[in-house]
Amino acid sequence: MSEPSIHITIKPQYREQESSDAETRYVFSYTVTVHNQSDCSVQLLARYWKITQGSGDAQEVRGKGVIGQQPLIGPGQRFRYTSRAVLETPVGTMEGAYTLLDTTTQRSFDVPVSPFRLAQPSAIH
Repeated sequence: MSEPSIHITIKPQYREQESSDAETRYVFSYTVTVHNQSDCSVQLLARYWKITQGSGDAQEVRGKGVIGQQPLIGPGQRFRYTSRAVLETPVGTMEGAYTLLDTTTQRSFDVPVSPFRLAQPSAIH
């Protein structure tokens, strides 16, 4: 039996008002849309992120759900949320995976998230 079809899109945004060159603090928000393209419900159980600074330093973040929720996403439905990452460099990347539960089979599966770029607009060449 195949896993449900899940499509993830991510839109990062630099938060200039919350960032400071002097403090080497660069704040980014990212809006994630999880689109359940299958005919069964899924529940988002956990997340994993690898956040890599422009310097090459990386940190890993794991946790239950997202923004304090473990949402149930019905067939054809989308779940959207916005979160933040704070970097010490004006450019970095994030990548990771979501663990979801197929509520029909009670089997969990991972959906990878391809690397995406976090960049202060003036840092892009």
